[in-house]
Amino acid sequence: MGILNVTPDSFSDGGHFNTRERALRHAEQMAKAGADIIDVGGESTRPGAAKVSLQEELERVIPVIEAIAERINIAISIDTSKAAVMRAAVQAGASLINDVNALRAPEALKTAIELHQPVCLMHMHGEPGTMQNNPQYEDIVNDVRTFLLERAGQLRQGGFSTRQILLDPGFGFGKTTAHNLHLLRHLATFSRTSHPVLVGLSRKSMLGAITGRQLSERLPASLAVAYQALQNGARILRVHDVAPTLDIVKVWQAIQETP
Repeated sequence: MGILNVTPDSFSDGGHFNTRERALRHAEQMAKAGADIIDVGGESTRPGAAKVSLQEELERVIPVIEAIAERINIAISIDTSKAAVMRAAVQAGASLINDVNALRAPEALKTAIELHQPVCLMHMHGEPGTMQNNPQYEDIVNDVRTFLLERAGQLRQGGFSTRQILLDPGFGFGKTTAHNLHLLRHLATFSRTSHPVLVGLSRKSMLGAITGRQLSERLPASLAVAYQALQNGARILRVHDVAPTLDIVKVWQAIQETP
């Protein structure tokens, strides 16, 4: 899954692709590099991010989704928590809803069930503005797993199959570096649920905390955690750097297929 943030303030690439033409070029580049899904987001969810109005988010993402759907033969995901954006995005050509709020916003669950497109449910402790203010858990793995399965159960009641519901533990969303590492080490707990597991670790601040590297220098660390995520059951990697990550996937697959 290639990340396409059409925002001015995302943590890694804010402002880089916030015009229709730039966004489309980057989507084409990621598709050529081997991405299977383009994840389009119009509201930053970095720690401390400001909220975006419904109209502004629609104006950011819908023209981009329409352009990608018209020009590129690739699956499109909409990264949003707003029901109205979900509906407009699917109408424009999106076929996956990626919600960091796990369909807890008003009308989001009802809308997702009506649209009946695959959904990625992510765990977030708190909200972007405050989520990194001393997050605490009784048992990080069990707490996150229980939350995601409860939300998935709501979709199952609405007619979704297990394979239509992706689970994302939400690395970096209301979690310390220690929390993130513990979740990654025990990621198989989530893959054993039979739901596909999506992981987003690309360029995250935890990698900076571990290595001391700035954003532009975190590719090796991003590839290391991508490989570990695959080894522990992840089946979708949400990344900024598609081509080198695909190399990691190919190496991992070759090892798995060798007798």
